[in-house]
Amino acid sequence: MVCKFNESVLDEVADKLVDRGYVCIDDLFDSELVTGLRQKVFSQADVTFKPACIGRGHEQHRNTDVRRDSIRWLEPGCTTDNGYLSLMDSLKDGLNRRLFMGLFDYESHYALYRPGAFYKKHVDALKGSQNRILTTVFFMNPDWQASHGGFLNLYDEQDNLLENIAPQAGRLVIFLSERFPHEVLPTTVDRASIAGWFRVAGSQHGI
Repeated sequence: MVCKFNESVLDEVADKLVDRGYVCIDDLFDSELVTGLRQKVFSQADVTFKPACIGRGHEQHRNTDVRRDSIRWLEPGCTTDNGYLSLMDSLKDGLNRRLFMGLFDYESHYALYRPGAFYKKHVDALKGSQNRILTTVFFMNPDWQASHGGFLNLYDEQDNLLENIAPQAGRLVIFLSERFPHEVLPTTVDRASIAGWFRVAGSQHGI
């Protein structure tokens, strides 16, 4: 099972982050890993997944007008989770070598959108906060069709639509957390993904 990025892919990711601040790449991950990640979502969806909240710390609360997905945090030590986390670790090291970003810590959760679920437009980090530097979104949805909805819309800082990204299996989206508002459009079928964020040393968790 492949558990790291090759150098040419890391070069491509680094170049596109410098040029435009985001990148979308397909079919990087071993199909066995993608299948295992998807199976974990649906085998535990009704047991360990919890409705997602907004806000941070003691101010966290559920708001179904903003988002309606359910989540489960990835856990180091779980074989399936470790396959994905190893890939993200190699991404961190590769980008630090190329761009000197100082990426230090990574957190991520599974996200399950049942039919009708969405996540309205938001930004993952406040300007200058450095609590989240780089966002990753990985999709696990085979045979996705336009009629299924669930697109990830990525906007620039002037609120212009940059990309309308279908959540097809094996696709990884990476973007600078402070720069790009984004949203998940309502889905008509079950939609599974992993959302993650790289931080720098000394930044705060749970924001």
